Amino acid sequence: MEKKLTLREEEIDIQHFGLTFIFSMTCEGCGYKKTDLEAAEQKEPCTYTIEVSDEKDLNARLIKSGEATIKIPHIMTIDSGPESEGYVTNVEGLLTRVKKVIESSCEAEEDDTLKNKLKNMIKKLNKVLACHESIKIIIQDPSGNSAILSDKAVKS
Repeated sequence: MEKKLTLREEEIDIQHFGLTFIFSMTCEGCGYKKTDLEAAEQKEPCTYTIEVSDEKDLNARLIKSGEATIKIPHIMTIDSGPESEGYVTNVEGLLTRVKKVIESSCEAEEDDTLKNKLKNMIKKLNKVLACHESIKIIIQDPSGNSAILSDKAVKS
């Protein structure tokens, strides 16, 4: 077995969020990848909710730690767990990521009823990405290391 695993740590200062550590592991040998985020300061558990309805909302910065759960009602829940990754993106990036997962599932699905349900989810996401429909996104993080940086986002 070759030793090709690289561990990287980077510090970035995220506006309105603070100093954040980004950890990533990649293996050139087997293709394994893992990333996570951790705030430099101890934070309280948090929940952020945003109703995405226009282009400004799609551009909102989204910070997800490996401990966070993301809920997009009637579409998908991304649970935390050992394989859960942390990342920094925007709402559009998250929705595009979710759409790719659903498209992949749709291609592999043999049950016509489920396949149609998946196709309807893809249509919904396309409409949201084109700003023709709205959708709610909820991030729940017991570590407090996640956020949605937008004036419309509600923190609870």
